[in-house]
Amino acid sequence: MKDKKSAFTLVELLAVLAIIAILVSLLIPALTMVRKVAKETQQKAQITTIELAIVAFKNDYGDYPPSIGWKPPDDIDWYYCGAQTLAEALVGWDLMGFHPKSAWRQDGKDKAGNMVYLDGTESAAVREKNLKERKGPYLELATANVFKLGDLFTDTSSFNPNTFVICDVFGKKSVTIGSKTVKAGAPILYYKANTSSKTIDYLSKPPADLIYNRMDNFYFVRDVKEGVNPLASGSSGSFFYGYIGDPKVTATPWPSRPDSYILISAGADGLYGTRDDICNFDPNLPG
Repeated sequence: MKDKKSAFTLVELLAVLAIIAILVSLLIPALTMVRKVAKETQQKAQITTIELAIVAFKNDYGDYPPSIGWKPPDDIDWYYCGAQTLAEALVGWDLMGFHPKSAWRQDGKDKAGNMVYLDGTESAAVREKNLKERKGPYLELATANVFKLGDLFTDTSSFNPNTFVICDVFGKKSVTIGSKTVKAGAPILYYKANTSSKTIDYLSKPPADLIYNRMDNFYFVRDVKEGVNPLASGSSGSFFYGYIGDPKVTATPWPSRPDSYILISAGADGLYGTRDDICNFDPNLPG
């Protein structure tokens, strides 16, 4: 007698498929959460690495980098903002280290208008002398997530598209560098504290007289970064100063990290001032 071969019935197959579908529906959210946590952990690690690099810069030059640029005649340059000065301090205007004669200008020159960085037109002797005068880079370029503004954004407004910024790890935009296409995140914002001030009461004093000046990255967040960024909202700066405020201090409006600096990653949504931001402080968001 021939053996009778067993087979799944249609009902059994449907039952198996239903079980697989249920397992997949349970697994996908779990995997999504794992990826989210992994990215957030990676971003926090990048913030820590940047902080260590800033400490090394301060040890060499005696102070934290400024978070706003300079332009002649003796004026500040809102279009060379904290996101760019941070990159210049840690990797250099030309990615070959910081030059101590820099005037923090978006054209890479000193206050006399002389180029202090390299553009490829100088002699070998000048290049060698120039590099010997520098320190850094304080971040490894291979892992620093450094990009030119002109490669990140189609419209850089009044910003120099050839200046660099350090981007976060949430790669949302494809950027072509040479023959290679990579993913770039949003630029990390940097604000240096004005330690001579003792308040962030934006209703009684102008931004320049506060511990943190919201204008240090305002035009960058408003004009260059795509999307609606809450951090640039409010003509008085109420959102920004609430966002950086320390809720534990009630005697006077007071920020987090009043003696040093703050760093802000836009998080997975690419927008500054939302709940998924990752910073070196705890953003004070309502609700």
